[in-house]
Amino acid sequence: MTGGASQFARDLAAARSRRQALGALGTVVGGAFLAACGSRASGQPAERCLLTPEEIRGPFPADGTQDQRGGLNVLEQEGIVRSDIRGSFAGMEGTAEGVPLDLEITVLGAAGGCTPLAGWAVYLWQNDARGEYSLYTLPEVNYLRGLQQTGDDGTLRFRTILPGCYGGRYPHIHFEVFSSAEAAISGEPGVLVSQFALPEEECRAVYRTDSRYGESLQNLDRLPITRDFVFRDASPEILQLQTISLEGDPRAGFRGTADVGIAY
Repeated sequence: MTGGASQFARDLAAARSRRQALGALGTVVGGAFLAACGSRASGQPAERCLLTPEEIRGPFPADGTQDQRGGLNVLEQEGIVRSDIRGSFAGMEGTAEGVPLDLEITVLGAAGGCTPLAGWAVYLWQNDARGEYSLYTLPEVNYLRGLQQTGDDGTLRFRTILPGCYGGRYPHIHFEVFSSAEAAISGEPGVLVSQFALPEEECRAVYRTDSRYGESLQNLDRLPITRDFVFRDASPEILQLQTISLEGDPRAGFRGTADVGIAY
């Protein structure tokens, strides 16, 4: 796949840099850091609230951080606040093809007893069906990037596609959490940078039957999640938290749900 090997090399270099900086602390953050929580607003019994671990931003964020494109920042562009991220925006053309994925994310505050957080924002970006990233390996498009703010129930929604699997990485989606959409747009630092994994069974079903996903099935065969350098060290509880739950099928598309726990 075009750019697959170089993308993996950049991801791996970023991971090594981050782990060296965090040292022993990285093990704590990347593992199962648990906070004791009370009941949710719905009256559910008390439970442990998992914090989503910090993960590498990767080389293709386009969020204003320094990278090989000199701090490219789509958060400053008109139209970035959108739920359907399959098409390009801000004057660029092009639409990402692939199996539809309607993704619902709930942002939870661990310190408040797993309380849904209203008014928080998530910037989400991902590769397309063939493993390419807009604005980087595909500089002529800016699709599969968007910002949404949570409602009163702490949830937000994106319409996207199931990502492909490029060489060196398990199927994943990047995201960054901000205290509000305004904070993200104005350049305030994010509260959390992390990644979601996709369930292997559903990915295989898509990759086997949909030619738009190129070599994704072969790449997945070579790299299950147990070998992925981002997810392989996670405890079962944390891995479950980081994995999007999917319902649906390759023909009709999928509905996905995921929680993000932050120390707030």
